[in-house]
Amino acid sequence: MKKCLMFLMLAGCGFQPMFAGHDTDIYVAPISGINGIDLRNRLNANFGGLREQGAQYTLKVNLADPVTQYKALEHTGDATWQQVSLTANFELFHGDEKIASGREVAAESYTFVRYLVAANASYNNAVRNIINVLADKISVRAITSTSEYEKDRADK
Repeated sequence: MKKCLMFLMLAGCGFQPMFAGHDTDIYVAPISGINGIDLRNRLNANFGGLREQGAQYTLKVNLADPVTQYKALEHTGDATWQQVSLTANFELFHGDEKIASGREVAAESYTFVRYLVAANASYNNAVRNIINVLADKISVRAITSTSEYEKDRADK
């Protein structure tokens, strides 16, 4: 009963999931590096698919190299946990007009072991997770900015 009541309340308030069925005409400019390729692919997926350069909006992202820090050390001085973080600066344009810009940072800790293959797998999984988080953060900000921009244009 509570679920039905909650559904009816949400249906009446105009709530609409941000990514559900919302294809946004945003061209994501190429982002340098392997991590940049993954980030661009994820952003395009969030925006409803790949767009051509003539799209209504253009998103430019500058992705910094990953930064790794030691988080836990054994008494021998060996690292057991590390944290990797990525920073992305972005700008959203409508034609030549910049309508939004910002910076997003995401980080994740991972187990650092002596076995090279396992350590690399932990690192790569952490980076992949960070890219997904960055893509979601940037997507939300870009879709919100395009919605606000369209609303402001309609009000004028």
